[in-house]
Amino acid sequence: MINIQRLLKASAAWMSIIYVICYAGVAMVPGMRPGFMRYGLHMGIDYGRNILTLGTFFSGLVIWNVIALLAIWLFASLYNSFK
Repeated sequence: MINIQRLLKASAAWMSIIYVICYAGVAMVPGMRPGFMRYGLHMGIDYGRNILTLGTFFSGLVIWNVIALLAIWLFASLYNSFK
């Protein structure tokens, strides 16, 4: 049986670390975003201008952590339900 609380804490820490690295990467190397979209996701999008503020940083961090925690919770619940 998976310890769901421990898994959720580890997932939140992991997602926060990755988000900070990605946000910092886009802030320091603005050309990274279109390159990732083109070669990583096989699509090209015109973004217009970058909006990097403290507000967008924290709102994105919260949104990505909520998404990650819901996904991990679903995984752990399904895993624990199968015998």
